[in-house]
Amino acid sequence: MKIAVIGSTLSGNKGAAAMLESSIQTIGARYPEATFTLFSYVPPEIERGQNTYKQLTVLKATPLHLGLVINPLALAYKLLPPLRGFIRSHSAAIKELAEADVLLDQGGITFVDGREKFLLYNVASILPALLVGTPVVKCAQALGPFNGRINRTAARIFLPRMALIVSRGSVTHGYLAGLGLKNIVAGADYAFLLELTETEKRAARKHFDPGFFRGSRVVGVSPSVVLKKKAEAAGQDYTGMMAAFIDYLAGRGYRVLLVPHSARAGTGKTHNNDLPLCREIYDGIAKPEECLFIDKELPSQELRYIIGRCDLFVASRFHAMVSSLAMEVPTLVIGWSHKYKEVLEMFGLEEWAFGLGELNLEYLERRFEALEKRQAGVRQKLAKNLPEVKKRSAIQVEEIARRLKASA
Repeated sequence: MKIAVIGSTLSGNKGAAAMLESSIQTIGARYPEATFTLFSYVPPEIERGQNTYKQLTVLKATPLHLGLVINPLALAYKLLPPLRGFIRSHSAAIKELAEADVLLDQGGITFVDGREKFLLYNVASILPALLVGTPVVKCAQALGPFNGRINRTAARIFLPRMALIVSRGSVTHGYLAGLGLKNIVAGADYAFLLELTETEKRAARKHFDPGFFRGSRVVGVSPSVVLKKKAEAAGQDYTGMMAAFIDYLAGRGYRVLLVPHSARAGTGKTHNNDLPLCREIYDGIAKPEECLFIDKELPSQELRYIIGRCDLFVASRFHAMVSSLAMEVPTLVIGWSHKYKEVLEMFGLEEWAFGLGELNLEYLERRFEALEKRQAGVRQKLAKNLPEVKKRSAIQVEEIARRLKASA
């Protein structure tokens, strides 16, 4: 079995890493001989330094390379059959795509109104596989709405060509059904299936003093540079607000875990990088001794373990939310898309998400206090519904396996 993957990464965005590693874990458990090729939007030399999977190969698929090299070669492969052998022998990307049994598209959010600037990449990610004849499965992700003319047109052209689209919640599923698509199945985020080993737990414990959690009430906070940019565009000081919120928590007797769930060490660039933002927040708090700041890039499994040590969690990063829910930690979410609420809805907890329009320090504190008072009931809902959410996530494993079996 040969599985190609695009839209995810090992470095930087640890939500993308969690999706990738969950697929390697689950498909690899079913097909131990399976090999994986990651078409990475991060430079391969960075990815390879974090690759601990012997069955995973990383190839270059940065947006520029994807658009200017891989897509034109795939088009030539489609239109010029006599040159296919030559193209495959000179392009590892085309060779791997053409030989793959399936391409897993793990873009977390694609074909969405208001995100048209990403639409070209959304198309370029799947088009080469379609051109060389490899079936594409869109793993659980948020899609839609499709009211904008450009996005709706693109969705109607390309989404029916997918072998399968896994919706990540009821809102996305409704948008897809509204297009009249028949190739959809309701699922849940792949990262809910991420498993932690004892080795990973031990590695995670090296990053903090065990006494920080022992005998203390700890609130985890995962800010997002995406939300910061949206807040600043609306005239809000997101950085100052989050620092003030951490001071508020410390004043209530809590210790705070400040965790960048999308981190790129060694760079000040902020795309998919919450580290600079978290450093600014940390520098602005009054009692840094009451705050455990994860000032580095950690693997997704280690982050999940540390998040699971918290009593309560406040998330703006989507997959930080997924990790806290997966570890049954009551979570308050500050989001910017339907993708947050539709996941919380699976747990009956959608009331614990709110958007940028409601965000201010007073409201944030008030919602946190409400969660604090009702945390026992929230934990009960998490414990009750998590097995079913994981079962929904595993649906895509079954669907992928069915297509691999058919191609064998």
